[in-house]
Amino acid sequence: QEYSYKDYYFGISLGFNSSRHRVFHSKDFIGNPDIVSALGVPGPGFNVHGIVNYKFGEYFDFRFIPGFAFSERRFNYFSESNCPVVTTDARLCLSSIRVESVFLELPVLMRFKSDPYKDKRMFIVAGLKYSYDVASNSRAREDQIRDILQISPHDFQFEIGAGMQFFFPFFIFSPEIKFSQGIGNIHILNNNLDKSVILDQVRSRALTISFHFEG
Repeated sequence: QEYSYKDYYFGISLGFNSSRHRVFHSKDFIGNPDIVSALGVPGPGFNVHGIVNYKFGEYFDFRFIPGFAFSERRFNYFSESNCPVVTTDARLCLSSIRVESVFLELPVLMRFKSDPYKDKRMFIVAGLKYSYDVASNSRAREDQIRDILQISPHDFQFEIGAGMQFFFPFFIFSPEIKFSQGIGNIHILNNNLDKSVILDQVRSRALTISFHFEG
């Protein structure tokens, strides 16, 4: 009951993520003589965020959760030649491009909560997030990008998730699972690199499990 009288409170969020790039091939992929396929491969990461929660009404919260997310993703290219790793299919070989990122994230979310039951509440959450990759290679000089697959540091995503609140005497513990999907294309075309030319659009995608501590 004590928390039901508070209009706002703060907290910290710790979490783990699995993120990848969703790849859309360009028309140049059809005529490429070597590359058979390009896929975005998920990789692990972790999140550290702060929480600002403002309650209005009995069931709704406005949430601002700024922080950092660390992630590692890969692009896998399957070719008929000129790559170092042979796959289980003897006709193809594999090459990878690894993308390491440190995102400054600014999510703005709305949360709808159920009625409380024995110091517990279910909730769903949805909203938008802007992220900026402070480790992006997009700022490389022109003479450095000949062999670099460039990804834009700016990204907008929509997010949707669900979780549960557990009310303790001195804090609220809230495990949450959330899905994020990029809205726009984050691929920066490099005409000097075949692995970039065959890509039309690249969009981000992530699944995050978070543990919120608020009070």
